[in-house]
Amino acid sequence: MLELRRVNAGYGRARILFDLDLELRRGEVAALLGRNGAGKTTALKAAIGLLSSFSGKIIFNNRELNNLQPYQIARLGLAYVPEDRRIFTDLTVMENLEVGRQPRRAGAPHWTPQKLCELFPNLGRMRDRRGGSMSGGEQQMLTIARALMGNPVAILLDEPFEGLAPLIVDRIAKTIRELKREGLSVLLSEQNLRFARLVADRACIIEKGRLCYAGTMAALDADPALRERYLSV
Repeated sequence: MLELRRVNAGYGRARILFDLDLELRRGEVAALLGRNGAGKTTALKAAIGLLSSFSGKIIFNNRELNNLQPYQIARLGLAYVPEDRRIFTDLTVMENLEVGRQPRRAGAPHWTPQKLCELFPNLGRMRDRRGGSMSGGEQQMLTIARALMGNPVAILLDEPFEGLAPLIVDRIAKTIRELKREGLSVLLSEQNLRFARLVADRACIIEKGRLCYAGTMAALDADPALRERYLSV
């Protein structure tokens, strides 16, 4: 579904990713794990076109994304939920959802405001509330819902559990599992292995911008030395 082939990318002259190979398979939830500063967010930004890669190829649904603008990539069916949410604070819940609306897409679940309010009951109870008056967890739900209004076939989630209360973490995890059942491919960046275990089929670990592990979550759980080497703080 999504593949990064020997991607080198960074900010200005500072290179963050070094020949990164990464893939998201159709119909799976994959966790991109690593310590803070390992390059997880950079990898997602490179995939969605917010960061130009120095070299390498980025392929989504059999189409090369290099040199495409983020809005062009979004129109191909790849959605992105940034770590800092970036909702429109002066707009209501329903108005935020309308901003993300795209036409129905072949091969992707069809999302409507009503269906999203069923997926996120909290949003359904605050349709006219402005984004700026919502809690962090509510804003995270709204950000994911707004991305789904684009009817994507795959979605990138950057630290979706960061700073959320345990109850909200459980709700977001349940939502991610539901998205998989709907047929979406999901790649989430995460520092916390415990959170990744809640949703992911497969794990990829990057360290200093390089891929150092790719395998099942079960295999990672069975290898404490690997976890200690790459994920311990």
